Amino acid sequence: MTSQKINISKIFPVFLTFIVMGFVDIVGVSTGYVQKDFELSDTLAQFIPFMVFIWFFVFSIPVGVLQDKIGKKRMMNIGLLVTFVGLLIPFIYYSFISVLIAFIGIGIGNTIVQVAANPLLQEVVSKKKLSSFLSLSQFVKAITSLLGPIVATFAALKYGDWKWVLIVYAVVTLLSILWLSSTKIEEKIKSEIPASFSSCMKLLTNKFVLAMVIAIFFIVGADVGMNSNIQGFLMKLHGYSLENASYGISIYFTALMISRFVGAILLQFLKPIFFLVSTTILALAGILLIIFSTTGIMAQVAIFIVGLGAGNLFPLIFSIAINGMPSRSNEISGLLVMAIVGGALVPPLMGVVSTSTGIVGSLIILALCFLFLLFIPFVKSKY
Repeated sequence: MTSQKINISKIFPVFLTFIVMGFVDIVGVSTGYVQKDFELSDTLAQFIPFMVFIWFFVFSIPVGVLQDKIGKKRMMNIGLLVTFVGLLIPFIYYSFISVLIAFIGIGIGNTIVQVAANPLLQEVVSKKKLSSFLSLSQFVKAITSLLGPIVATFAALKYGDWKWVLIVYAVVTLLSILWLSSTKIEEKIKSEIPASFSSCMKLLTNKFVLAMVIAIFFIVGADVGMNSNIQGFLMKLHGYSLENASYGISIYFTALMISRFVGAILLQFLKPIFFLVSTTILALAGILLIIFSTTGIMAQVAIFIVGLGAGNLFPLIFSIAINGMPSRSNEISGLLVMAIVGGALVPPLMGVVSTSTGIVGSLIILALCFLFLLFIPFVKSKY
């Protein structure tokens, strides 16, 4: 978009897709309810988030290539449609297998939405306004993630069925499809040299790029692992019921929301690498406080602290990586999106460790994920 004038009628339908993007975080509270409904072990239950996030590794680069051919808006609508179908499946037929199939659809749909969302937003806002709109989109996404556990728990207590939250999400997704489809968006921004799979893989020989990719892997893995295990932490450490423990997820996402809003302000004055180290230490402190918490209230405060620390880690690593090698931003972006697969692999590992050693073992896995980020300042590159 070359004009400095903002067209609200085009921004709003695109912005709604960022709200749909936040629906993937329902996997956290869903895991707890599905585990209870089908009496699953910790190991088996953590394959639910695996079915969501594995697709970032499989489809991120192919979706980007296809998007260059068919357009961002059309690609976005495909992602929204796949998400819509996935949301409906457990409500139509509820079994462990149908839940896995549903979250495969939600994961693939969310992968497509994430690949298409930022480039599509570029088409409807000016370059100078883009960063502020992207920051706002993450803030709104956090609100969506915050409300999910609340709606699911309310549905479980009021109507005896947590899955009503999926119907609410499906309706919003359908509205997004209809609104975006009816909005005319002229796509003018084209990639000069589209990233290819081979060019991305060659970048992994660069130590700086490899460190950034591993960092994203651990950040997303820790975030999903935290999200999908909060109920277990509170239930097993402090005897909470599933419904009361589910509110712990909302505490976490409230902290993420606050963290991203405050971070957008502080990063105007602080260097990204300093802010990365400071917030990583804060997240680690929160994990340790959960481990040594003696009451449920202390554990909830600790969960809030983890959220405050973790909220800005993803955009921080993303910006450090791009600014470190701006001439290779397309390839680096593809690799970083692929690294979101950490959200598929870390939670099952936590489930295995929790089953064999106890819930504290899974918390140690989270601590190790955050600990890696403290090595980032020692990786040679420009910040």
